[in-house]
Amino acid sequence: MKGEARKAAVAAYKERKVVGGVYAVRCAASGETWVGHWPNIETIQTRLWFTLRQGTHPRKELLDAWRRHGEAQFSFEILERLEDQTSSYTRDSSLKDLTSRWREKLKANPI
Repeated sequence: MKGEARKAAVAAYKERKVVGGVYAVRCAASGETWVGHWPNIETIQTRLWFTLRQGTHPRKELLDAWRRHGEAQFSFEILERLEDQTSSYTRDSSLKDLTSRWREKLKANPI
């Protein structure tokens, strides 16, 4: 029975719907905001926080703010989800457009 449950769980994982999206990282202490996009919006915060904690995030301004103000001052917010995109090209193009609009609207820095 355990083997069947594992196979079912693996199959469900492989068939899950991946949703892209646009997100914001905000620093309460400085008022700065960074906006980016990712093909799987459900996984990006973990990735971001890991690279920031390790000091390996490629965006120097964000990493400097993280070091200066500390993790407790930062928040993550999903701004928009992009579902039902048939191709990765269409999804990527749509995400770039949405990200530009959100950056302009929030006067945010790129991630």
